[in-house]
Amino acid sequence: MLNLTVFATILFVITYVLMFAFQKIRPYVAVASALIFVVVGSIGLFPDFKYNFIDALNQIDWNVLMMITGTMGTVYLFIESDMPKLLSDILVSKIHSVKWLIVVLSLFAGIISAFVDNVATVLMVAPVAIALCKELKISPVPAIICIAISSNLQGAATLVGDTTSILLAKAANLDFMDFFFSEGKPGMFWVTEAGALLSAVIIYFKMRKETASVYLNQRTKVEDKVPTILLLLTVFTLIATSFIPYKNNAAEGQFYKPDIANGLICLFYFLIGITRATIKTKSTDTLKGALKEIDYYTLFLLAGLFVVIGGISEAGIIGKIGDALAGISGDGSKMSIFIVYSIIVWMSVLCSAFIDNIPYTATMLPVVAIVTQQLSQAGGIQIHPNLMYFGLLVGATLGGNLTPIGASANITGLGLLRKAGHQVGTREFMSYSVPFTLTAVITGYLLVWFIWM
Repeated sequence: MLNLTVFATILFVITYVLMFAFQKIRPYVAVASALIFVVVGSIGLFPDFKYNFIDALNQIDWNVLMMITGTMGTVYLFIESDMPKLLSDILVSKIHSVKWLIVVLSLFAGIISAFVDNVATVLMVAPVAIALCKELKISPVPAIICIAISSNLQGAATLVGDTTSILLAKAANLDFMDFFFSEGKPGMFWVTEAGALLSAVIIYFKMRKETASVYLNQRTKVEDKVPTILLLLTVFTLIATSFIPYKNNAAEGQFYKPDIANGLICLFYFLIGITRATIKTKSTDTLKGALKEIDYYTLFLLAGLFVVIGGISEAGIIGKIGDALAGISGDGSKMSIFIVYSIIVWMSVLCSAFIDNIPYTATMLPVVAIVTQQLSQAGGIQIHPNLMYFGLLVGATLGGNLTPIGASANITGLGLLRKAGHQVGTREFMSYSVPFTLTAVITGYLLVWFIWM
């Protein structure tokens, strides 16, 4: 058993080191590691480790992959319709102060990001800010940084806002409405919004010297509103089906939804949009564009990680990590629970500042489940799973804002600035991101504790 533990730990560590060192080949690293686990588990190299190809396929969360694919496809149609530009134009027509416009654009990006992928949100809103700053002859750097970190923050607000939220929802058995209210208590949406509002004060403070005014010359025209309707229908249908239980939570004889229900919903509306566009244009260009924009990098990375995490779990590594983390304070008292909770939140902030929060979250979710169980048993205090789950989400999602490489939205925003001729150093980025992130994390950290403990 010791040899199995050593092997699984070494392979897992090598996998993460390679993913951190070579970001462009992360999916290949994850899939290769997954294949090693499957091969070793199939040939019986370790008597206590049985993990074949069928086991690996069962570890992949197809609902998550389908949700990501369908949502990204519909978002592509939404962007192509120019509706995001129109929404931004409406904001500009109402607000003429540059500093307030950037604050509102940041909040606007955050609101969109609660329902749309963070990177897509930046691609929607950032060009508007760059154009405005160019017209006013001021640097677009502060505006784009604020938009990027704000979009990353609010990805944690809803089930469909970010991949980390989708992963957590599956692990914690949460549905769309549970992010708003769960068991009569405020969910992550309100925690995130509180952090966003307080963080907006930081943005205003950083932009306080921008006193110029701006006026809109013309407003974008949107000819096709169907993609917007499809995106709204996706959200509303997810809300409606959230009231239908999964099989595990259904009472005897009660109707329940399949495990891949949310994924099917997202794919369904995407397919409607693509079919309509293809018939309307009598061309497959829209289909090709949508398929090109789907983030296969994330899909293959997640698929590989699901198998890898299943492998280390089967090898007993997840249980050992959970036991070690729960044993830091051990007695299960309220103070010890607070210590472990704090470690999970702030360790997540630190880790996701430097590594992608998707693999980190995927790895930590089963650990958090074990920690919660162990602490409850140790002290006799029943800990609600949402305490540690939401704490993990606060740290892992918001912590990515600390550094330029901590979140895909940040990388995308800086890439747009680079194309526009603006190089942004780490120090300049962090002069905005550090106070913003600390404000949002501390707010979420305290609210989750007081709500769920």
